[in-house]
Amino acid sequence: MEIILLQDIENVGDKHEIVKVKDGFGRNFLIPQKFAIIANKTNRNKLGQLQRIEQAKEDALLEVYRVIAQKLENETVKIGAKAGTTDKIFGSVTNVQLANALKEQFDVDVDRKKIILDEEVKTLGAHSAQLKLHPQVHVKLNFEVIKE
Repeated sequence: MEIILLQDIENVGDKHEIVKVKDGFGRNFLIPQKFAIIANKTNRNKLGQLQRIEQAKEDALLEVYRVIAQKLENETVKIGAKAGTTDKIFGSVTNVQLANALKEQFDVDVDRKKIILDEEVKTLGAHSAQLKLHPQVHVKLNFEVIKE
């Protein structure tokens, strides 16, 4: 079954992409959850219009993303974590914690899916992550894990 994805779905495809999936997965999960629509002739024709509307929205937000990128470029986000005596933290720092810290410290609301950690953060100290706000706007986000 061929479907058009209405949002990014991990291990399946990206938004507005036409993909082939098993009939049951498409009919019983993706379509009822409004994650996808059937890729028939009518919907394929609407796909171009959907992409133009989405592109216009993203282009309108491009300047906002650039301002956020400038604001965060040389800043360091501080994240508190519980740690043992060897500076190894209990658990790891996640992109959700980074998104919450950005909101608290810099009043910048960023979707957690746009924060990509280079490696698992399991120690105290300075680390970095990639912030992909827009296909044209990428920022290296520096953060420091400190002991609570």
